[in-house]
Amino acid sequence: MSETQAISDSDPYTKIGLRKNSDGSFTRIRPIVDETPACPDPPISVPILTKDVPINPLNNTWARLYLPRSQIQSSAKLPLIVFFHGGGFTVASAASSFFQSFCSEITLHLHALMVSVDYRLAPEHRLPAAYDDCMESLLWLKSGDEWITDHADLSNCYIMGNSAGGNLALHAGLQASRRLEEVAPVKIRGLILHQPFFGGVERTASEIRLAENEIIPLYMTDLTWDMALPIGADRDHEFSNLRKGLMDVDKVVSEGWRILVSGNEGDPLIDRQRELAKLLREKDVIVVEDFREEGYHGIEFFDHSFALALCPVLNTFILHV
Repeated sequence: MSETQAISDSDPYTKIGLRKNSDGSFTRIRPIVDETPACPDPPISVPILTKDVPINPLNNTWARLYLPRSQIQSSAKLPLIVFFHGGGFTVASAASSFFQSFCSEITLHLHALMVSVDYRLAPEHRLPAAYDDCMESLLWLKSGDEWITDHADLSNCYIMGNSAGGNLALHAGLQASRRLEEVAPVKIRGLILHQPFFGGVERTASEIRLAENEIIPLYMTDLTWDMALPIGADRDHEFSNLRKGLMDVDKVVSEGWRILVSGNEGDPLIDRQRELAKLLREKDVIVVEDFREEGYHGIEFFDHSFALALCPVLNTFILHV
């Protein structure tokens, strides 16, 4: 299909809390998502403990760790899930309330230790800044944090992300696969890409069909790419276009990593997500698909039942030997 004109909006930047200045720079005028503080010592009725730890103070990157309360007195080691949040590379953080709820749900039902990474955002820090931050977070895992040292099985690590975080998880995972000696003793077993965010100049059928989608309309995804990609790049850049960026997966294959790709038919990105699964499989990667007829982009943040439904899929994927 040929390029179609994205739907315009009178001031789309305000939808993500930004103001574009006359010199082309941006100012954040208001937060658009609520945040929840970490709580390392919550009431006894709360089953998940959380704490925030710095990764790189110079870049102001950090992580929120999630630990099941039941694990405190246990010597058993838990699967380690490194999570990169969504938000179009431009909004949200590891402290966002809906990601706090989502990660708590996964930690509880999978009985895992989660590390939710807060990375630098565009447009102040365009890609590849977030890729670098995510890769740095994987190297940071062996820095000696007490929760990770005492409770995480470093030999059973998964990289996960939703939406833009799914894009980050794939790119960070590919980079990590080429730096295995640096990442060790952390051993990555697979990637979990939930509704991953990719693009391209040529529109897909689902992008055209769902151009006026309430959650991520076409004009907003275009705007996001314009702010996140290197200046002067279009959506066919390797950070966005799967066919340009999905090159070297040899180590992923040789290490036996498995990649879960999940999506919903009501998501404008669904065609690209299906294409991702197809391209990976063509390159001999072990792919697990979880595509559902019902639902839309980010539905698990609006309908708790979808978050619950995702947990057994993740559990089966992680428990697979």
